[in-house]
Amino acid sequence: MERHGSACYCLPPMTPFDPNAAAAPGSGAYGLTQTPDEARVVLLPVPFEATTSYGGGTSRGPAAILEASRQVDLFDLETKRPYEAGIAWLPERPEIARWNDEAVAAARPIIEAGGAAGWPDLASALARVDALCEKTHALVREEAAAWIRRGKLVGTVGGDHSVAFGAIAAAAEAHPGMGILHLDAHADLRTAYEGFAWSHASIMENVTRRLSAVAKLVQVGLRDLCEEEQARIDDSRGRIVAFHDARLAEEELSGTPFSQLASRVAAELPHEVYLSFDIDGLDPSLCPNTGTPVPGGLSFREVSFLLRAVARAGKRIVGFDLTEVSPGPGKAEGGSREASEWDANVGARLLYKMIGWALASQSISNE
Repeated sequence: MERHGSACYCLPPMTPFDPNAAAAPGSGAYGLTQTPDEARVVLLPVPFEATTSYGGGTSRGPAAILEASRQVDLFDLETKRPYEAGIAWLPERPEIARWNDEAVAAARPIIEAGGAAGWPDLASALARVDALCEKTHALVREEAAAWIRRGKLVGTVGGDHSVAFGAIAAAAEAHPGMGILHLDAHADLRTAYEGFAWSHASIMENVTRRLSAVAKLVQVGLRDLCEEEQARIDDSRGRIVAFHDARLAEEELSGTPFSQLASRVAAELPHEVYLSFDIDGLDPSLCPNTGTPVPGGLSFREVSFLLRAVARAGKRIVGFDLTEVSPGPGKAEGGSREASEWDANVGARLLYKMIGWALASQSISNE
């Protein structure tokens, strides 16, 4: 049995694949057996969380999601059989794990000080964190671009939200003029939050400032942002469109069907769409261990309905990421099995929905 990192891509010889059976020991994501060369969907794990400023643990998210994915039933009532396209989980790159350990250690005193401003002795640590983030983004961009050139639908699994930059850059290069559907509790439009140029709180600021090929950013579920970020939205001349959680809730509670709200979101997007999902965009009861949970948010059903609306509007999802999933403390850390598995369980199911609707959107847009 051949193994690559934490993933295995083949079963013992002569073992037929049964989508209705339990995942076989040593199988890959969702219990599947395709290699990346055979699969239509390639998942790139990035266990990196250098700038997480509140709760940690997202570097363990990819491995936890992979493990939880093997418990997901493969038939989906809405998207039918995404697994038939093939879904392969790439091996974790050992250098990213090393860079993460070094960057987390260097970032810790900066985060504890509330930022590097006014602390000259932290300047070298700040520079080192930024350099390690840049190396990570470059590696992710290179790997994502290589698979995109081979015709794969690439999904990135974090890690904190900053790891999406390289994947977004690769997708934008391949699909200039694309829009981003950004589901998140936070706008992520801060400039170098706590001094970090590549902060998780700056991912969309970096995308909109540095990637001219991204035509539009449509944000859904925002409920925790600063005045500077709101001003950034207001001054963007329509390049950034925000659907704040409070305003969505007000309309829905006043009688506007969510179907109308979802159609309004979809109408704001260009034809080609990259889906960027920070899991704290969900109601925090679904992701209690994520780094910065915020009351409110989208339900699981609303997310699936929204993605359905995007696909049915003829938009084509050309890439995606899922970030900020933290499995929480396990028994070794004084937690419980339930606490350590719930977030990953939700994350694995959310990822499968994202894959299903992305594949469906490409089929619908080609009709």
